[in-house]
Amino acid sequence: MTTIEHSPAGTRPTVVAPKLEVRGVSKTYGKRGKGTLALDGVDLTVGDGELVCLLGASGCGKSTLLSIIGGLELATAGEVRVDGDLVVGPGADRGMVFQGYSLYPWLSVRANIEFGLKVAGWDAARRTERVDELLGIMSLRDFADALPRELSGGMRQRVAIARALAPEPDVLLLDEPFGALDAHTKHHLQDFLLRVWQRTGATIVMVTHDVEEAVYLSRRIYVMSSRPGRIAETIEVPFDRNRGPMVKRDPRFLDLRDQLSDLLG
Repeated sequence: MTTIEHSPAGTRPTVVAPKLEVRGVSKTYGKRGKGTLALDGVDLTVGDGELVCLLGASGCGKSTLLSIIGGLELATAGEVRVDGDLVVGPGADRGMVFQGYSLYPWLSVRANIEFGLKVAGWDAARRTERVDELLGIMSLRDFADALPRELSGGMRQRVAIARALAPEPDVLLLDEPFGALDAHTKHHLQDFLLRVWQRTGATIVMVTHDVEEAVYLSRRIYVMSSRPGRIAETIEVPFDRNRGPMVKRDPRFLDLRDQLSDLLG
C-alpha cells in the first residue's frame, strides 16, 4: 500500500492512541468458489478523537466496511477492535447514522434523541441532562417537541446525529450522511459536523464519495480501490481540528482535492 502524507513542515503527523483498528478484513458474498469478493485485506487505524473519511467510488465496499465496523455485518476474514475489544456485533460503543434519516416518525425530536438512553437504562434526570446538552449543541432547542415530518431534511439529519451521539459512543460511524441533501444544506451540515467534532472530541469515521467533503472534514483519508475494496492510498490532511470555510482557499486544500480527483479517475 502506498502512503502519501501531507503535514506541516513536511513532518509526520503525531500518532495518537488507536481507538479503532481494522486488521485484514475481507468480505465475500455468496457461496465459496462462486462468491463475490467485496473487500480484500483492509487495514486501517483511527486514533482517539480523529475524524477519518473512507473515500471511493460507488460499489467499492465503503458502506460494507462501515457495516462490519458497526457490527451489522460479519467479516469473512480479519477483525475489528474498538479500544482493543473485538467487535462481534452491534454495541453501544458504536453509534451509526445512515444517508436516510431513520427517525421514529411518531416521536418528537427530544424523544428520538432520548430513545437509546432509555433502552440503555439511563435514569430520567441523566437522560434529560444529556438530551438538553445535545439539543443545544445541535441548535435544536426550539424544535424539541416537533415531529420529524415538521423538520427540514438537514434538521432531521442533525437529530439523527444527536441520537447516535446521545449514549456517548466510542466511535461515531457516518454512512454518506449528507448525500441526499441539496448543495447548500450539505455545505451547512459539513460546517455543523466540524463544530460538533470540535465541541465533543468524538472519534468519527465517515463514508463519502465526495472528494472535497473528505478533504474539508477529515484528518486522514483512506482511499479505497474499486471492487474488491482495498486501501489504495492513505492520505494525511494538513489541517487541524480548528478549520472552517476559508481553508478551501488554501493552496494545499486545492492541490489535495485535485490529487484525489485524479486518483479516483
